[in-house]
Amino acid sequence: MSSVFNWPVRVYYEDTDAGGIVFYANYLKFFERARTEWLRSLGVQQQALLDADNTAFVVKNVTLDYHAAARLDDQLTIQTSIARLGRASVQFLQQAWCGETLLNTASVTVCCVDIATMRPRPLPDHVAAKMRAA
Repeated sequence: MSSVFNWPVRVYYEDTDAGGIVFYANYLKFFERARTEWLRSLGVQQQALLDADNTAFVVKNVTLDYHAAARLDDQLTIQTSIARLGRASVQFLQQAWCGETLLNTASVTVCCVDIATMRPRPLPDHVAAKMRAA
């Protein structure tokens, strides 16, 4: 549906476990940051959505598949694309790569909510238009 957004991340000591590999939950942080940077690349600022529209994105569902391990100082590429754009939600396909090696694949569904009620609301028109064009 959409183009692929690539975001680089270096593995730091704080990202690793006692075995010297990336702690499994840190992939969620990498994926979250990549989605935020993707939004920024579209000109969408999450703080502005909160301030102007009382709108936020919340994670509804995550499915992760681990394929290989990343290690300290590895340079990763986090790929993000839209798998499905709904009225009030976005399903992302995200992958973590180290060179030609696929490390992790994730399906992440985020919902657009009214922050005061935490109830779903449609994506703001200007945001949905930017997502469709990406």
